Order: sequence, then C-alpha cells, then structure tokens
Amino acid sequence: MSTTGPQQPQRRDFLKRAAAASLVLGAPNFLRARDVQNKLNIAIIGSGGRGGANLAGVSSENIVALCDVEQKNLDKAAVKYPQARKYQDYRKLYDRASDIDAVVVSTCEHTHAFATLPALQLGKHVYCEKPLTHNIWEARVIREAAAKTKVATQMGTQIHAGDNYRRVVELIQTGAIGAVRECHVWVSRAWGLQAPEDAKKYHDIVTVTARPRESVTPPSSLDWDLWLGPAPQRPFNPVYVPGPRWYRWWDFGSGTMSDLGSHWNDLPFWALKLQAPRTIEASGPPPHPELAPASMQATYEYPARGEMPAVKMTWYQGVNKPNLWTERGIPQWGDGVLFIGDKGMLLADYGKHVLLPEKRFADFQRPKPFLEKSRGHHAEWIHACKTGAPTTCNFEYAGWLTEANHLGNVAYRAGKKLEWDSAKLKATNCSAADAFIHREYRKGWKLV
Repeated sequence: MSTTGPQQPQRRDFLKRAAAASLVLGAPNFLRARDVQNKLNIAIIGSGGRGGANLAGVSSENIVALCDVEQKNLDKAAVKYPQARKYQDYRKLYDRASDIDAVVVSTCEHTHAFATLPALQLGKHVYCEKPLTHNIWEARVIREAAAKTKVATQMGTQIHAGDNYRRVVELIQTGAIGAVRECHVWVSRAWGLQAPEDAKKYHDIVTVTARPRESVTPPSSLDWDLWLGPAPQRPFNPVYVPGPRWYRWWDFGSGTMSDLGSHWNDLPFWALKLQAPRTIEASGPPPHPELAPASMQATYEYPARGEMPAVKMTWYQGVNKPNLWTERGIPQWGDGVLFIGDKGMLLADYGKHVLLPEKRFADFQRPKPFLEKSRGHHAEWIHACKTGAPTTCNFEYAGWLTEANHLGNVAYRAGKKLEWDSAKLKATNCSAADAFIHREYRKGWKLV
C-alpha cells in the first residue's frame, strides 16, 4: 500500500479501507456506475506543461479536481474549471476520492509512480504521462498493481495513436521485409550535459557540470518541498525548473533515453512484440553522477518471440547515428526507426515510412489494414474507462517498454554490458547496476 509519510497515519488508513472496499465490490468502476453516455469525473494531477495538454485532451469529461505544486498553473486551469476542487498536494486529493472515476497524472517523472499507485489501489482509471516511472523497480510495481485491477490505464505515448505506426506494424508483422534480426532507432535531440541547443531553445543554464550547492529562494507560488517529493533534498535552483530543465538531472528524470524512447522505441516494441531483453550494452561519454548525457547509444539483444527470430536493437541519441545513416546508405532523416529484414528494409518516423530499396518494392502489394484506426490517444482511454474496451498503451505494455528504456541508462551508468534477469529485476553480472534499478527515497516518502 502506498504511503506518503510517517506524519499521515489517517491518510494511510483511509487508503487501506478504500482499497479493501474496492476489492469487496469486485466490479470495476465502468461496470458499476457509468455508461458511454455519462461523463467521467476526472482528477488532474499536474496542470501545467504536458498537464495542460492532457487536460485539454480529456476536457469532454467532468473535471472535478485540479492539483499542481505550482499555484500559477493551478489558478490558470481553475479559470476554465472553476467548479473543480484545487490542491497543491495530490495526497490530499486522494483523501476525497469517492466522487472521482479517473485520474490523469502529468507530474514530473520522479513523482509519476507516487501519484499513480494510490489511484490504482483505489480502483481509479489512470492516464499517466511518459515515461511511466522514474526507474525500473517502480515500473514493475505499477505494472503489477495495474494487473490486479480491472481499470483502464494508458501511458502518454500519443504517437501510438497515429495511422503511420499502425501501417508499419502491419508491414513488419506480415513479413513485408522478411524476418527482422536488426533494428536501429535514432533521435537527434541532445538534451543533457552541456547541450547548447537546449539553452537556445529554453533560454536555460545548461553548461553547469555539477549540482548547484547554493540556495536560491523559490518562487512564492511554488511548493518546492512538494515538487521534490521522494527525490533527494536539494536547494531550489532555476536549473531545475520551470519547464523540462529537470529532465536531464538523474534526481528527477532520465534524460532523452526514457523520454523520447517512450515514443520512438514504442514502434519496434509494438511491431516486433518485444518485452524483456537478455543483454544491454551502452556507450557514450564518461557517465556524470548528476546529469544525463546529451549523446549516447545502447544496444539490446532480445530473444526469439514465437515465429520472430532473436533481434538486436540499437538506440542512438544526439550526435550518434547508425553506420548506414552516416555512410548515406539510407535517407538522412533526422530521427527514425530502421528495420532490417531478410528481404529488405523499412524506414519510419512519426508521420511517414518507406520500404527500401524503393525499386525492389515498386510493385509491392500492401497487406489489408488489420489494426483499427484509433479514436485518439485520450479518447481511446476515455472510451475504455466507460466500456472496458482495451487501450493500446496500457500499463502492461507500457510497463515493459519503460523497463527496457531505463535499462539503456542503467547499462550506460554501470559501464558494463548487462546480463538481465527480468524475473529477479537484476543484472546478474553487475551488482553496480542495483543502485540504478531502485533507489532510496527521501525521509517521509515510501512507495510500497
């Protein structure tokens, strides 16, 4: 059971009673109280940035509660939803959860699991931004908690709802390029240690090479202690907030790997039916104890899955690119996914794809589409909440994807090729990886 600090025994008791009541009632929310015509009562945890976009995505429903550690974000959202209860502390939101059907979590990465787990335990449907959690152990906790419920879950990998990804999955799974034994994924974003393009875009201080020690007074509208949540105690500094600045600090995020990996690795994960890798090896500049790298790469080896053979998938970020790209053997797309099969190649990005070499596939007859068109990423989740229909990025699927993405960073930080035992959540040949798989939380915070 999720707890949020030794100072709150009443809140823990409430969550326990509510979870027990949910188990006794048995049936999920969508079978007990609502139908497709009724609107869901939704609580929004995190209403600025991505939270604002997600709020707009579910605005067709009743917004009954708003929560954000930044009062300015909260007040801005409340202008449109004046009837909604307002909170800065999501733990207090869960004290009054009887009128809530579903929760949208759009906090910073390091608090995703802490905001999500109580909702699952209370039998609430959950939409959570990507990456699902801050580390591998948390992803396993959330995936297993979701499996015990009958609620609708969805991770915010919005591109998954696009038609382009569906057509690529169909081509790969019907053998258009034959058996795939090699896959490459690259993104040009270089948010991380000493990334000047980040500074240009966000007017940010990115040339820091160490964690700031000086104390800066936080904005009066920001509850810094709540923003930190389970992360280590750090004095406020504008290198962390606002915006995505926190994203490159290991204390709060995981850099480009787990963030954009949620979108780009999603395509091979879906098309190739991937789950847990056997080995993971990464390379890049020497790991920094505080900051994620701007550029790096990680290679995963996955075992055979049914009729699909073992496959090696390599992730590249920043300046790193596949040899085929640098040698101009394929189109020079800035970001892409390249599947290499026995009969050809398929290159894709978010909005387009091409079979290579193009001359060989000039007369190719595409398979009849068999993946239904998405209602839209948020609409799909809302429909699932009301009807029990499946979602495509549910926490079962998203949990495995999140674990795999984090493993790339774990291998990079551990500095060794990892032999991965998924069942035990352990790199059997590298005890140094343990510290990156699960971490200690700040005093007063506990997940399970």
